[in-house]
Amino acid sequence: MYETYTTVIGTVVSDPRHRQTTTGEAVISFRVACNSRRIDKRTQEWIDGPTLYLTVSCWRRLLTGVSQAVAKGRPVIAHGQIKTNEYVTADGERRADLEMTATAVGLDLSRCVVSFHGAPGQEPSTDDTAPRQVATAADGAAPDAETRRAA
Repeated sequence: MYETYTTVIGTVVSDPRHRQTTTGEAVISFRVACNSRRIDKRTQEWIDGPTLYLTVSCWRRLLTGVSQAVAKGRPVIAHGQIKTNEYVTADGERRADLEMTATAVGLDLSRCVVSFHGAPGQEPSTDDTAPRQVATAADGAAPDAETRRAA
């Protein structure tokens, strides 16, 4: 009833993990680190703020695009429903983790260059009813510290 939707901008910090649920539904999950940056007026250097880590889970229509475009070290933008998962570890310690069920995931074009590849035999389309197109990073390198932006 009171779902919380948000958008995060960050860097993928784990290899995407493909798995199937007990009901056979496919899902891809990966971890994202998001941090703010600010300029220190005294030293004129960039300083990283606290880092937010969350797991992004992708289902259904996102599977093909995410599996081809998202990789460890790549800058991403993800939008979806966010929630807290609470659990108990094997040694009895209580923990909590943030998880986003994504409705949209893309590469952050302010921090990387991509090469667009549509489905074979299709022209790129702006029609929202057309099948989704896939973008892949031109290189797998993570952006250097100078090109990182505030998340």
